[in-house]
Amino acid sequence: MRVTAFVGSARKKHTYQAAEKFLKHLQSLGDVEYEIVALNDYNLKICRGCKLCLDKGEELCPLRDDRDILMEKIEQSEGVLFASPNYSFQVSGMMKVFLDRFGYLFHRPQYFGKTCTSIVAQGIYGGKKIVKYLDFVGNALGFTLVRGLVIKTLEPMTEKARIRNEKAIEKQARKYHAKLRKQEYPKPSLFKLMLYRMSRTSMKMMLDEKYRDYRYFTEMGWFESDYYYPVKLNLFKRTMGRLFDFAARKMAA
Repeated sequence: MRVTAFVGSARKKHTYQAAEKFLKHLQSLGDVEYEIVALNDYNLKICRGCKLCLDKGEELCPLRDDRDILMEKIEQSEGVLFASPNYSFQVSGMMKVFLDRFGYLFHRPQYFGKTCTSIVAQGIYGGKKIVKYLDFVGNALGFTLVRGLVIKTLEPMTEKARIRNEKAIEKQARKYHAKLRKQEYPKPSLFKLMLYRMSRTSMKMMLDEKYRDYRYFTEMGWFESDYYYPVKLNLFKRTMGRLFDFAARKMAA
């Protein structure tokens, strides 16, 4: 199994080192090879919001940078790690630029069966909200999620803080490895089911073959399926799914 860590820090210090320790712990658990991708080493341009990727297709993006190289690394991995320092109570700028570069996948998620987690390194405060954001991103892209981890790296770091971080990273690696080995396709929560059914039903009513989203959903059979991938829904969720479809039709009418 291959795991790729995307590190949103220009320094190879706390965030990078935490990602490295996480990956080494994973490897020690068996059957894992890894790569650390320092985003600072790649050419990533800022999204202009032209919407060509959403409407016509990502191949028409006018930006010429390393997006596709990084996308390929995700596609060739069974799992990913997003690691970012806490900058101004949010992910670093380069991590945000990176995530924005494949924003079209929030419309057309494709990382089902792959496992995702995050590590946020901070001095004092705010990391939990950043982890919550990265968890949301991972979910929206289709990943099976292991909730992210916040480590405190206030300098000068005490020995007690260093040991605490080491233990937390090792524990995170064990949880992640257990999920990674399963490569599961979990049953959707009611919230995820609602998002899927209402978005696809609205899309079917409001778009047509001119739009890449519409063509992709058609190709994947998502306009007719219960969910993004084959899953057995209980009676309650089947009923709620039909209600979500009905609500979306009313809203789009």
